[in-house]
This record gives sequence, C-alpha cells and structure tokens, in this order.
Amino acid sequence: MTKPNGTEAPHFIKNMEDFAMNADYSLLNTLHSDPDATSSGEDHLPRQVLSGHYVPVKPSPIADPVYISHSETFFKELGLCGKLARSEEFQRLFSGDMNHVPEEMKNIGWATGYALSIFGTEYIQQCPFGTGNGYGDGRAISVFEGVLNNKRWEMQLKGGGPTPYCRGADGRAVLRSSVREYLAQEYMHALGIPSSRSLCLFVSQSETVDRPWYSEGTRSENPDIMVSNPVAITTRVAPSFLRVGQLELFSRRARSLTDADAMKELEMIVLHIIEREYRDEIEHSLPLTQKVVILADKFRERLTSLVTNWIRVGYCQGNFNSDNCAAGGFTLDYGPFGFCEYFEPYFQPWTGGGNHFAFLNQPLAAEKNFETFCAALKPLLHSSPEHKEQLEDICQGFSPMIQSKVSQMWADKLGWETFDNALFNQLITLMMKTHVDYTILFRELCHIPDDLSGIETSFYAKPSEEILNDWQQWLSSWRNKVLSTSSPESASNQMKKVNPKYTWREWLVVPAYQQAEQGDYSLIHELEEVLQDPYGEQSSQVEEKYYRLRPLEFFASGGVSHYSCSS
Repeated sequence: MTKPNGTEAPHFIKNMEDFAMNADYSLLNTLHSDPDATSSGEDHLPRQVLSGHYVPVKPSPIADPVYISHSETFFKELGLCGKLARSEEFQRLFSGDMNHVPEEMKNIGWATGYALSIFGTEYIQQCPFGTGNGYGDGRAISVFEGVLNNKRWEMQLKGGGPTPYCRGADGRAVLRSSVREYLAQEYMHALGIPSSRSLCLFVSQSETVDRPWYSEGTRSENPDIMVSNPVAITTRVAPSFLRVGQLELFSRRARSLTDADAMKELEMIVLHIIEREYRDEIEHSLPLTQKVVILADKFRERLTSLVTNWIRVGYCQGNFNSDNCAAGGFTLDYGPFGFCEYFEPYFQPWTGGGNHFAFLNQPLAAEKNFETFCAALKPLLHSSPEHKEQLEDICQGFSPMIQSKVSQMWADKLGWETFDNALFNQLITLMMKTHVDYTILFRELCHIPDDLSGIETSFYAKPSEEILNDWQQWLSSWRNKVLSTSSPESASNQMKKVNPKYTWREWLVVPAYQQAEQGDYSLIHELEEVLQDPYGEQSSQVEEKYYRLRPLEFFASGGVSHYSCSS
C-alpha cells in the first residue's frame, strides 16, 4: 500500500494468524525444560523444581473476560493494528486461554525459577520447602516469544494462574494491582526510562479473589480488612524476563554441586542472557570467560544509569531484591512501587520494605544486586584468574560509577554544568525543613525564578521567616551559578527535559481502579493520556487536576501513602 505522497505505508498486523507468524521461541528452543514437568502443561500445584531453566505450564483463563485497554503507543511500536486488541482471538490468548492459538504458536506457556537475595543476603526461607527450589514465577506465565518490527519480545501474563512456584497462592492478580502496573510501565517508558511495557489489560466480570486491604480513611500501616477483588490479567512485555535471581539460582546449584548439570545450565543461562539482552554489544566469537567479563561491565553501565534515572523522576521500587532486578538493566516488577511526592530521603511506599530499599538508598540496593550478579558469574571463571580479577575490579567500580552519575543527574536537574556539593546539600536540607513536593519544586525551578514566589507552590506548609531567608539566599546562589554558563531560556529548556511536570500521584490513581471495579474505565484512559506526556505542559484543565500538591486527607492514608505488597 502506498500513501498519496508516494511513501510506503507501514504494515500493521491485523489478525492473530499474522501475529503468530512472528513467533520465535529462543528460550524454549535453547534452554532446558524441567525434566519432571508434564507434557500437557497441567502443572499448577506447588512443588520443588530441582533442575531445568523453565517449566511448561498452561495459564488458567479468567472467567468472562472484558477488555479494558491496550497501549496504543506500544502497539504502533510492535507493528500491531489497534483493532487486533478487540478481536476474539486476541482476547482469548491475553486473558489466559491458549487452547485456540494458531498452529505457528506454542499452546503452552512457561514459568521460570529464580533465587532470592535481599540486600545481598541469600534467602531460602520464603520457599515453602526450605530449599530455594520452589521460588519463581508464581503467577506470571509467558505465552509468546517472537520478533515484531525487527525486535525480539517476550509476552507474559501477570495473574495467569498458579504455577509450580505459586507457594500455595491462587496465581491471580487483582484489578487494583493490574491497573497500577499497566499504567506505570507505559508512564516509565514515556519518562525515557527503560522498562517492561504494557500490552493490554483484561478483567473478569465474574471471578473474584479475597485480599487483605485498607478500609476507607484508615491510617493503619497494614491492611485492616479483607476485600473481594475482581481478578485481572495485564500482559507485560520485555526483550526477556531474565533476572539476576535466575542467574543466581543456577550459580548456587553449581556451587553446591548437587546437580551434575548445574554448571552447564549456568553457562547456558549466561549465554542466553547475552544473546537476548547484549548480542549487539558482546562479540559472539569471543571465549566464554571474556564474554562474562564484558557482560558484567555492560550490565553495570545499564544498572547504574537506570537507578540514577529512578531518582531523577522520584521513583522508588520499594522491593529491589535480586529477583526484581532485570538482567537487561530495565525496570521490572511494579508491585510495591511509588513516586515521591512529599520529599523524604527515606520515602518507602511499601510497609514491608524497610530503609534499605528507600528512595535515596536505591543506589546502594542496586550495588548489592550487582554484587550478587558478579558472584553468580564467578564459577564460570574458575579456570581464568585474570578474568576473575577483572570481574572483581568491575564489581568494585560500581559505587564510584553510580556516585558520579547521580551527581551529574542532580547537576542536570538544577541546570548546572558541574555539580556543586555545598549548594546541593543546602538544598536537600531546605527541602526537608520545608516539606516540599519533589516534582513541583524541580519543575518550578525550570522557570529560573529569582524570588520565592516562583517556588512557593511546591511548599506543603509556610516555612518560618528564618527558613524563607535561607531559601532566598540559596535561590540567589543557585540562579547565579545557572546563569554563569547559560541563558535563562536555554537553561529552562534543558531543565524541562529532565524534570517531568506530571508525576504518578497515588491519590489520583486510586479513583481510576475504584471506578474500574464498577465497570467505568474512563479514568484509566484519561491517566493513560496524561502520563504519556510527562514533560509537556498539556492543557490548563490537566494542569489544574494533575499538577498539584497531595491533599491533607491522603497523608498517612492506608492504600494511598503506603501499602502492603498484597495484590
């Protein structure tokens, strides 16, 4: 098809038959299946998985599924026609029914196991068997891998039913958490930060599950009531869902020598990570030991940049364990996440998270995950002391690298060419004393104000005269530094590129999933649109609704200012 101007119109996939033609299952075709798995994929009860890289498992369809939304932006990137999302065949697959997929596709999905380290400490207690062999994708089931628009993608149903790793749970995700993950992944992408992506969102009209949650208006730290929730499935998409915890699992097995194939399976998973995530950066013909060292170096670069950007936009992952750390260096697993509104260095949205995963502690949490990653690679270097030493150097270089990137990030947010430690420390102190909104303060600074009237809209309370004087002195020093190297217009334009205007505000998201429970999806669609343009000015109506301080009633509000991991 040719457009009137003579250019070739893009070809969009319009049906599932054409979609299936793009299937290419590199993980299933190159890695080992669990030898104790069933051939039918009927494998939904908790059990130990002793070896193999994945377990074939069929998802459990949600009952009476209803379409809520699909990401129009991501559909275009994938080369998918928007009408495909409304087709019966698409709905069946992405609400968990694989019985009618085209013959080019597998009619069974897969789940993977992984190990758990929390802040660098190995754990096995969360495994019901006390061995670590029951920990993995408990309700996330991959159903497709293929090449779309010249890029390899894996599609995974979140809430697709129980797997052998479900640890006795029901394998379902509720509508609340599904809406949050669906919106957050696309918002993170719009911010320019690497992330898993959202394909579509379906909800059941009749199936519900009970979950502990918060009663309206409660200030309780933990959920205080049991709530019946509609179940939903959101399909998340990524180049792969390989995690640091997966690499760690096979390294632990190789280290313990309990499985004769463990070392080989460790080598296989490392090479698969390289092929899926780093094939354009690591030469295929290099020996394994050299590939391992380059892999660590490339992952360090990605992970340090990722976490630096999290802080730039106010994101707190909340639970940055090794199993929530993607080996591809992008944001993965939007469970107990949140965005910092009222500024606190130790902002932590998850009640079970602790300070070690708090907002400004994330660089250290990332370093612990990187240490786990490097430790998992070491068994492959036992015959090469030289490469083992190089790996140690790369690991030790993580802290100075992320410190340097974070300092430059603060300089960029503040419109400076070089970081000024003294002025920055003064700012952080004033932000804590004054109780400011993180996003609004930095966005208002983008206008290069010369007096306090330009930033007072970010204050949650009027400071004392002494603090106001300190602010004015700081503002003058900051402005002089900005304008010593740039014009006001140039500085403003550059600062607006790194300081978003519109952030994730939980108290504005809660009504969206509450209304969705009643069958009204309009607020979800509105949020999709607003969050697709976080750096833009947008309309006056959007600004009035979404660019404002958190109302007082939502401070310390359970399910808004903080929440458990229940989903």
